[in-house]
Amino acid sequence: MKHIITSIILLNCYLLHAQKTYVPDNNFEQALIDFGYDDVLDDSVLTANISGVTSLDVGEKEISDLTGIAGFTALTSLSCDQNQLTALDVSNNTALTHLYCHGSSSNSTNGVTNQITALDVSSNTALIYLICGGNALDSLDVSNNASLEVLSCGDNQLTSLDVSSNTALTNLRCGSNELTSLDVSNNTSLTILQCWNNELTSLDVSNNTALTYLSCSDNNLTSFDVSNNTVLTTLACSHNQLTSLDVSSNTALTQLHCSFNELTALDVSNNTALTTLFCYHNSIGSLDVSSNTALTQLICHNNQLTYLNMKNGVTDALTIFSAFNNDSLECIETLDPDYATA
Repeated sequence: MKHIITSIILLNCYLLHAQKTYVPDNNFEQALIDFGYDDVLDDSVLTANISGVTSLDVGEKEISDLTGIAGFTALTSLSCDQNQLTALDVSNNTALTHLYCHGSSSNSTNGVTNQITALDVSSNTALIYLICGGNALDSLDVSNNASLEVLSCGDNQLTSLDVSSNTALTNLRCGSNELTSLDVSNNTSLTILQCWNNELTSLDVSNNTALTYLSCSDNNLTSFDVSNNTVLTTLACSHNQLTSLDVSSNTALTQLHCSFNELTALDVSNNTALTTLFCYHNSIGSLDVSSNTALTQLICHNNQLTYLNMKNGVTDALTIFSAFNNDSLECIETLDPDYATA
């Protein structure tokens, strides 16, 4: 009997070792061969060779089918960005904490891109990083991903995005979609919010007091309150319909981009850390930057300026300056007229 039991155990071990995972995509299998997990292109790989792998990077391999990824049951990090994928099933990879499946990128070397149309991450409850921008997603459900800290889903076709369950989020990038609303009231840990190039008519960031970077340009915002966001260092709200902008509470600002709005006034006297101020294409009548002694870039052309005070002591440090197309601006105040003239 002892010999029979031993034989059964050995047989089970052999069967487990001999079990194979189907890998129909030659480019995917070749990548596994290159990594030493396989040795011949035969549309399969020994399951035992991949079941314990925790990290896999098969980005930019011209893969169109990732069938076989289910065999990587211990996988915590998967990078399959910039391939030719239209579908991705990671339902069996329940240990995943990092998923990178984005499409196009300026760093792409092979000119191809993913165009994933659906992504189900409901089984991946351990996800911390989800980078899926540049695909063709028209919906994305992250309600089961309570541990998510970074979500980058820009350049898709999303018309809605619910992040109310993602209270651990620190970085949300959802620009270049078709969002008409975005509720981030539960995301109090956010430090970076990028929601530019959508169709937002309002944006409430009053609860997001940890924000240091906020980009909401290219939307349809008519009003905007950042008075609670006192640690903001970058604010980009250009190409909206703002008629006023109060940044008096944002004393940490180093960059302010508010061009192409309908502003008639702009007070930056409290923003003494500003290095960059772009406020062109508005209807601003006067601008005083005498308190902004750190300025290196100032572009205020195409306004209605009659007064511009640049008595801030900035000379050689100001590398970019433009104030043209302010027809009634005949004089610019400066501490060094000779330098300014030269």
